[in-house]
Amino acid sequence: MTRKQAKIFPLIALFATSFFLLMERNSLSGYSSKLSPYKSFALLGKVISLIKNDYIEDPNPTKTMKGAFKGLVDSLDVLSCYLDKESVRRYSQRTEANIKDTGVILYKRYGSFPQVIGIIKNSPAQKKGIQIGDYISAIDNRVARIMSLVETHLYLKDRNNTPIKIRFIRGNKTQEVNVEKTLLFKDRYSFMPAKGTSGILKIHQLYSPCVKRMKEDIIPKLKSKKMPLILDLRNCYEGDMEEAQKLINLFLKTPKIGYFEKKGGIKEILSCPDDAELDKLHLVIWTNQATIGPAEAVAGVLREFKKVKIIGFPTPGLVAKQNFFNLEDGSGLLLTSGIFYLKSGEKLWENGVKPDIRIEIENQSLNTYLKKSLPSVK
Repeated sequence: MTRKQAKIFPLIALFATSFFLLMERNSLSGYSSKLSPYKSFALLGKVISLIKNDYIEDPNPTKTMKGAFKGLVDSLDVLSCYLDKESVRRYSQRTEANIKDTGVILYKRYGSFPQVIGIIKNSPAQKKGIQIGDYISAIDNRVARIMSLVETHLYLKDRNNTPIKIRFIRGNKTQEVNVEKTLLFKDRYSFMPAKGTSGILKIHQLYSPCVKRMKEDIIPKLKSKKMPLILDLRNCYEGDMEEAQKLINLFLKTPKIGYFEKKGGIKEILSCPDDAELDKLHLVIWTNQATIGPAEAVAGVLREFKKVKIIGFPTPGLVAKQNFFNLEDGSGLLLTSGIFYLKSGEKLWENGVKPDIRIEIENQSLNTYLKKSLPSVK
């Protein structure tokens, strides 16, 4: 073993020890290890010693360190992850308006293949035949099973329009297609009329300036409407809670919509303090299995406060507060630091939002949603 390689194991041990101490101090209730810190460190030391002394060949230092980082962080929960330099670059660009995308929405847990849970209509992915239920095994020759959920979405989009090679599994068959990337939406939202309603307001991404643009373009036209407005949150899997609060605040004014619970039971209260411009307008909300994160919070809060009917499919329950930490080598950590509860105390993390009227996953057409919606708002 070279001198450089001999140094790598103490470095891994030091990182792991520091990481366990950080998690012991900052972890959410329910995530702390069943082993005591001392037993965990002893076990870690034993594993490192066995690798150093008994593994068949000298491990590659860079690969070993990166693997240790990823294993430690990615296994914490669905959203926490270690990001290498390239992933950090992509993460920093994720909210840009000119990012081009394939139209695939995924869900995965640690160690599993990501599964397609949503396809944007008329997107390049849909045109190439990728379907809900498919499993993605590789993205541009990167093995998808060892990627985090965040990474899989980051590598399906970029500023350029270079096609992406996607290998997917359907049944017993593996297929590979080159998928173009394009600007999927003209804006963060869209609006269309629908008979018997005040229209369908579809939210594509809950990033700024989504609500600001709606206030300028759509909200003035809705103030005089009497029929129910349909808030379509299907396939809204990207966004932040600040923008979600602004969207909720269009329909609701209250000092407390819910809270993030952090380590030690500390509560970060979320509010909607401004006057609600559409507080008198009746709402119906559409969800599906790809309504994720802040969009789930919007659905849950509006149902709790305004008794809004939710129509669609249960959501996955990924409403969480995350902190990003830059590391010295240009990589980074994305850690879950709080999980979301409604004002009533109902936890959305891992539970999601259950619809009042359920639509089967194989029959989620616009007409199906409309047929289910109109009787509920008479």
